[in-house]
Amino acid sequence: MLSSLVSTFNAIWPFLLVLGVLVFVHELGHFLVARWYGVRVITFSLGFGKKLLKFTRGGTEYCISLVPLGGYVKLAGETVSDAPTGDPTEFLSKSKWIRFQVYLAGPVMNLAMAIIVLAFVRSFGADLPIATMAPAVVGGVTAGSPADQAGVKPGDHIVAVDGREIANWQALNLAVLPRPDRELDVTIDRAGTRLTLKITPAAVTKYRIGAIGVQPVMRPEVLGVTPGNPAEKAGLKRFDVILAVGGEPGLSKDQIIRKIQKNGPVPLVFTVEREGQVQDIPITPEGREGSTIIGAYIAVSEFEHVDPTIFQAFKISWDENLEATRQIGTTLAGLFTRDTPVNQLMGPVAIAELSASAAQLSWLYLFELMATISLNLGLLNLLPIPILDGGQIAILGLEGLFRRDMSIRVKEAILLAGAAVIILLMVTVIFNDVARLIR
Repeated sequence: MLSSLVSTFNAIWPFLLVLGVLVFVHELGHFLVARWYGVRVITFSLGFGKKLLKFTRGGTEYCISLVPLGGYVKLAGETVSDAPTGDPTEFLSKSKWIRFQVYLAGPVMNLAMAIIVLAFVRSFGADLPIATMAPAVVGGVTAGSPADQAGVKPGDHIVAVDGREIANWQALNLAVLPRPDRELDVTIDRAGTRLTLKITPAAVTKYRIGAIGVQPVMRPEVLGVTPGNPAEKAGLKRFDVILAVGGEPGLSKDQIIRKIQKNGPVPLVFTVEREGQVQDIPITPEGREGSTIIGAYIAVSEFEHVDPTIFQAFKISWDENLEATRQIGTTLAGLFTRDTPVNQLMGPVAIAELSASAAQLSWLYLFELMATISLNLGLLNLLPIPILDGGQIAILGLEGLFRRDMSIRVKEAILLAGAAVIILLMVTVIFNDVARLIR
């Protein structure tokens, strides 16, 4: 019973921490800008529903509510239905420019948090996969995969997908991941001759991401060695690139591990590249044949390790968030063009699962996930959907454009439509979460 409770707690607390911090930061943006312009704040709540903890200070009630899936800041005279009195501390007494800033502050705080938190994570050092930024030259094709069935071969250079230029493996992933079960025109360069192949990415993992079954040219790299074990004693070092094992070149990480396990406690020569120099390192695994080990952590491919200054960390964070923003934009646009399947959308259960997994790895992984979700939250709140901040900003923009306020009836109809969209979205993501659990 106790172990079950501990397991449940370990699964839930990362989710509550991530969501709580993101909601707090978002609502704090609204709160600070509203107070800056003299708007009276009635309630600052983390969560919805019944108030579990609360206290009042400076005329504002601060509380933690029962349902932890969001939060809100209630402003005096925020809507016409609040029967505004014309008091200068009421929200509707302020100019459209001030109201625009109050609405915008929440998403901006989430976007800023994404950059700051990721910069903090990257300041501890960044291992950047070299293969992701290399041209999409195929190093391997998975047998029976869509690419294999279409005739893709090692050495082919993928240059375009559906007419869009592919600069590197990262661009290829962005073109394929959100489009499972959608036929793509993949253009390859094979020894100077261009061919266009029809390839339909398969939906893989429970998150149903697209995959065509190709891999870059990958050279396994040592990420670390365990003190006192054979690898460390023989002189194998972090960042050594493994070129061959036992005289057999071009092995993958899995192949290297299997070779070590089957080798038994007899010397095995590792040919590695270290700082541009090739050298042989004999290592004698320990243990019984079939399960021998050398005590090294091996990555599937090479990484460029960067120890950035704080300014470089912010530059890396800015670039990564900018690329993620483009990916989010492509994914959202794909929902309308049907290039992005709706079953890829994630809800609170999936976020909780990802949070628990990240927390088990390390705090830095959890913070990185927090930055990713914060970016998504900030961008989604800027969408022109009524109820969301972006919808309120759009209404203000239309009123400013036509130089007249919308009637109460029109605003109520718009808000009802927005509520219907949000409810439909919530039903969809919760259905997806449940379906993933079943799978």
